[in-house]
Amino acid sequence: MALPAEFHEIARQVNNWGRWGADDEIGTLNLVTDSVVRAAAATVRTGRRVPLALPLRRDGLQTGLAAGRIDPQHAMIQLNQELFGPGGVALNDDIVTLGLQAGTHWDALPHVTHTGHLYNGRPATTVTAHAGAAFSGIGTVGALVSRGVLLDVAGARGVPALAPGHAVGPADLDAAAEFGRITLAPGDIALVRTGQMRHALAGDRQAYGFPSPGLSLHTPRWFHTHDVAAVATDTFPFEIVPPEIDGLWLPVHALHLVEMGLLQGQNWNLEELASACAEERRYTFLLTATPEPFTGATGAPVAPVAVL
Repeated sequence: MALPAEFHEIARQVNNWGRWGADDEIGTLNLVTDSVVRAAAATVRTGRRVPLALPLRRDGLQTGLAAGRIDPQHAMIQLNQELFGPGGVALNDDIVTLGLQAGTHWDALPHVTHTGHLYNGRPATTVTAHAGAAFSGIGTVGALVSRGVLLDVAGARGVPALAPGHAVGPADLDAAAEFGRITLAPGDIALVRTGQMRHALAGDRQAYGFPSPGLSLHTPRWFHTHDVAAVATDTFPFEIVPPEIDGLWLPVHALHLVEMGLLQGQNWNLEELASACAEERRYTFLLTATPEPFTGATGAPVAPVAVL
């Protein structure tokens, strides 16, 4: 379906094209300055480290629903091979094939386009079959370290997980910020917990997929107002599915990636982090979340770690 007037009005309000110059490729990551990182480092009190990535394995999250995405296919290509003669040092080596968005990952800005454009007004045709993304590919992200904030929407509502059809709106994000006693600051990376990951951790990949709770069409303005640098969730589709407006698929992707230049992550495991934050009574932390730097790729695996 054609994008409705409501979408275009939100797009006008959150658009960041030209905000950091005509040549900019990283969008809201410009908000992660050296001073932001220094302040993020100062949040570390105990040194407790919480991994947020799911294991990359053959029986991962993918069920075939997202065409072409495959779980990691791992194989050994050398087994105790004595390259320098018998009795010497032997080598084991591996190879893997996977969809770059198969597990815990970041979507790069060219992951989606709309009306012929990607971030900063560049044409969608700059993504090609041979070279991938000529601009704003995942390799442009570089070292990503900032303050992370856990917006525990499920926790704020007092439930283990949100209902599959729950659209997380601005009021939910406000309530989660109040629940965690969080005052957001420019350059923060927001992690939105719905509790949906519990299905995947229990082995029910179908229940984890669709339908799913997720971010509402009305949340990009909230992230724009707070100058959030990136957003990640514990769901497969990131946004509410089925969509709020019948037939309007992935509008939040388009608003974040194309209009705002806002990096977004999916399939993040926030369950242990929610428990750790509740135990320590604080929901801010140092977050390291540098993606694998595949040149020209529109997404990449990431193994983020929260340090409390």
